[in-house]
Amino acid sequence: MQHSTLIKNARIVNEGSILEGDILIEGDKIVKIAPSISAKSADVRVVDAEGNYAIPGVIDDQVHFREPGLTHKATIETESRAAVAGGITSFIEMPNTVPQTTTIEKLEDKFSIASKSSYANYSFMFGGTNDNLEEILKVDPKSVAGLKLFLGSSTGNMLVDDPQVLEKIFSSTNMVISVHCEDEATIKKNLETYKKEYGDDIPVKFHPKIRSEEACYLSSSKAIELAKKTGARLHIFHLSTGKETNLFTNKTPLKDKKITAEVCIHHLWFSDEDYDEKGTLIKWNPAVKTKTDREQLWEALLDDRIDVIATDHAPHTLEEKQHVYTKAPSGGPLVQHALVAMFEAHLNGKIKVEKLVEKMCHNPAILFDVEKRGYLKEGYFADIVLVNPANPWTVNKDNIAYKCGWSPMEGTTFKSRVTHTFVNGELAYENFKFNNKKFGKRLTFNR
Repeated sequence: MQHSTLIKNARIVNEGSILEGDILIEGDKIVKIAPSISAKSADVRVVDAEGNYAIPGVIDDQVHFREPGLTHKATIETESRAAVAGGITSFIEMPNTVPQTTTIEKLEDKFSIASKSSYANYSFMFGGTNDNLEEILKVDPKSVAGLKLFLGSSTGNMLVDDPQVLEKIFSSTNMVISVHCEDEATIKKNLETYKKEYGDDIPVKFHPKIRSEEACYLSSSKAIELAKKTGARLHIFHLSTGKETNLFTNKTPLKDKKITAEVCIHHLWFSDEDYDEKGTLIKWNPAVKTKTDREQLWEALLDDRIDVIATDHAPHTLEEKQHVYTKAPSGGPLVQHALVAMFEAHLNGKIKVEKLVEKMCHNPAILFDVEKRGYLKEGYFADIVLVNPANPWTVNKDNIAYKCGWSPMEGTTFKSRVTHTFVNGELAYENFKFNNKKFGKRLTFNR
């Protein structure tokens, strides 16, 4: 027997407009959206969403869930659960696990783990290295989100720094090539300067000077040049500087763009003024930079030079984060708090709900050709999030769902709350309570 759910009286946000109405779910699909729908039988579960927004489940195009190999920090199970609490119903996970996802066999291992343990829908990126072009060419674009290249030293030997290899990769694949852009030589030089003065205990506020604007711009401008030369489909992850935003255009609709950009929650939320209070908890690569950079990132997001908002969720244990600067790893957990952080920006007059949905739900679906997700439409999978914009709560140790147990947002009071998250038509999360069944499915791609 197919179960049914009827969501009543919601403010339904989809494709730039808001409709007051109802959504009927049968099985794993949305079957009807209308101003008013009545329940046909007593078996239909009715959820009254009066005053709340109904938005498509968020698609996060960049997460690090640490499995396999780094599971003391996080697992696909723990972090997908936290994601669902934050209204993220689909994620694309990165290849820098242990072992790295740089062979078809390792990729299939990850899919196998996720099929048993993920609360959210999942896909993975395949990792490029200086010597795995043959494996890259074996990847079926219909079954994997895309290709990830590190052009900066976030991750040891996944650094692709051979210009000839890079050009070969760019010329050989039709997949979206997502890149981390920071210039290695610039960072090394800057780090040496600060180490001479401070040793390993460099004050964290110098992180954006070490992983500088110049390091970012040099690398991203080179990647764009190469994409233009080879005709590759390039997506630049986590822009952190205002200067880089000028490398992108808003003159072309997203579906026709060959070169796209993403910004992450932390670069929209924090600035270098927060290092004194937050320390290494906000040490990310690329670094959180100045208030001016943050303003310019917002500007580029709102005028469509930047296409997608993601998290780059990358947890470490609190113990690891408390090491001195050179030993403290970069990255932090964000999937549970990303959507409410953007709703906070909305409530502060910074971004419309329709635009927020475009950047977090519609655009990742367009960019990665995700099949039947990212929108509230009849016939689409019922990945639906209800958000109450006037139900304040404070982030604290008791309500943090990440395995690492901490958040850079701790102590923040958000005005809005994710009240319900449906994954493939099933109620996966409701008001800080989880359904312990797992409803996540492997993402499929229209390619």
